[in-house]
Order: sequence, then structure tokens, then C-alpha cells
Amino acid sequence: MSANNAFHIAVLAGDGIGPEVMAPAIEVLRKIEQKSGLSFRFTDAPAGANNYLATGKSMPESTIKLCEEADAILLGACGLPSVRYPDNTEIAPQIELRFIFDLYAGVRPARLIPGVPSPIVGADQRGIDLVVIRESTEGLFASMGKGVVTHEDARETMVITRKTSERLFEFSFRLAERRKARGKRGALACVDKANVFKAFAFFRGIFDEIARNHPEVKTDRLYVDACSAMLVKRPWDFDVMVMENMFGDIVSDITASLIGGLGMAPSADIGDRYAVFQPCHGTAPDIMGQGKANPTGMILSAAMMLDWLADKHGLEGAAEAGEKIERAVDQVYAGGIKPMEFGGSNGTADIAKAVLAAL
Repeated sequence: MSANNAFHIAVLAGDGIGPEVMAPAIEVLRKIEQKSGLSFRFTDAPAGANNYLATGKSMPESTIKLCEEADAILLGACGLPSVRYPDNTEIAPQIELRFIFDLYAGVRPARLIPGVPSPIVGADQRGIDLVVIRESTEGLFASMGKGVVTHEDARETMVITRKTSERLFEFSFRLAERRKARGKRGALACVDKANVFKAFAFFRGIFDEIARNHPEVKTDRLYVDACSAMLVKRPWDFDVMVMENMFGDIVSDITASLIGGLGMAPSADIGDRYAVFQPCHGTAPDIMGQGKANPTGMILSAAMMLDWLADKHGLEGAAEAGEKIERAVDQVYAGGIKPMEFGGSNGTADIAKAVLAAL
């Protein structure tokens, strides 16, 4: 583990464009080393569909041990549509890591960067700056690999526990408080379907209990269908939202689409001790090896990692370094960088070079 400001980072580049977006993120962190008192030791490890093809496992035990010993985990993108387990599910070490290390809080920020197009009219003037917190170990995903399928029907079971919900809500309130201290709204909405399902009424009841311990945070309660409709009309009304695993999976893709798409969206899966940082996008095998991949989500995930390390170790310099990366990204997009998914001509190398220059 870390000593002062030196951090050991496990690097799981993954499949498809995973290694292509990971390389610029590492370059950015190396640049941060030159500009700050931080230092990093990166250790590469295999994970994903290609490792499954070679060994029959999504990850070797050595990768899991490395992740356990490291200060943080950087993950590229894992899985390939053509490579599947015998039950026809995709290879997904990113999901397995959540269960192995009890990473119950999936943090999915959605911030509209200057110069990036949004499909929402008025977003360029009003701005979008929100966070989806997705419970990442329970909900409908607790049934992963355990569902029962017969000739007549198929059944999956949703699980919501008090222990995980309490930790999730405490995490969410702390994040809202940190955002408020940084000049943002610091409001928190619980998103559920409590009007239909007892499990979600239980979920909301625990939220209400935890809310009483955080009176300074403005709270709201929304049904997921109404929330989704509101997001595509007035996303600037939202700050922090917390929800069950499957709802978070869907809503976080909606919010990523509001800020330019999955290529722009960073994420983290965080537990009490460990954390994984990765872009929201997939492995995109259709553009693999062509230099077209947008590394922005991966670079911003590295910035999230620095902010988490700062909070965990009380190291303000790491938080400042993360903010520097965000400002550099803002600068290059405001200056006219246009990734290929926006109809531009800038590929992986152009974007990486521009961010490094801005730093």
C-alpha cells in the first residue's frame, strides 16, 4: 500500500480498445508526476476475454492478488461480444471485481464539457453536472449466474440488504456534502420504484433513516420512470442520484448520452477499502486498432482515481492533480478538439497529445 504520496496502481488494460485508451491515461499520470509531488508505480495484469480464450479464466489469481495489494485499480474495457461463457453471458471481470472487493458504490459522473455537443436543447447554456451512484453488488445483479431457466420460464431474483443500503446511502450523502463544499448544489435524490415493489419501499425507507443524519443535504425521492423522463428534459435540475444496480446501469447510460456519449464518461466502483476506475464505454472491437478510440473517459477516470486517493489518504495534492486533468480536458475541447464519434477527425493520438500539452 501507499507510503505518503507514492502509489502503486494495478493496470488492467483489458480487451478491444481498452489498451488503446489506457496508454494515454498512463501518459497523463506520468505528466502529473512531473508537475506534482506524486509518484506512481504501475503494474500491468491480464483480464478479460482474451485471457479467457488463452486460459479459460477471466482473470488469473495473480491479477486478483495484485488488485488486493495495490492502492487503486485502473481498468480499460473488458469483454468481446464473440467470446462468451457456456451460459452465453459475456466475459466481465469488471463485474466480478465488484463482488470480489465489495465495491458497492458505482460512481458515474456526467458533466458537460465546454465545446462538447449535447442532444438536450439549452444544455450548452444551462450546463449539466450530476452524478449517478449505482449500487454495484446487489439488486438484480445479485442473481448473475444464479438464475433458473426451464422450458416454461426464467427467473432472476433481486436482492436488497440493509447493510449494503446503509453504506451506499452514507457514501452518497458524503459525496453530496463534498460537492456542496466545492460550490455545487449538494442535493441527493433516491431513485426507485417504491410504489410497486416492496424491495424498493424497503430501500427508500433506509434512505429516509440515513437522511435524518444529514439534514444539511436537500433530499428528494423519485420513481425511476419519472426520473428518466425528467433527465432528458431538464438534466440541469439534478445533482446526485442514488439507485439500485439495474436502474443505475440504465440511467447512467442515459446521463452519459447527455454529455456526448460513453466515450466522454468516466466511472468508479468504490468500496470501503478498494476502488476500480474505468471509462463507461465498452471494448468497441469494430474500431480496435484504428486509432479512432476516444481516450477522454479513461483520462477522466484517472482524475477520479486521484480524487479518491486524496480523500482516502488526506492528500490534498492528489485532489488538485485530478482537478488539473479535468481543466486540461476542458481546455482542449473548448479549443476545438472533435473526436470521431462527434463527426470530427481527432483520434486517440490527437486527443492524448492535446491533453498532455494542456497539462
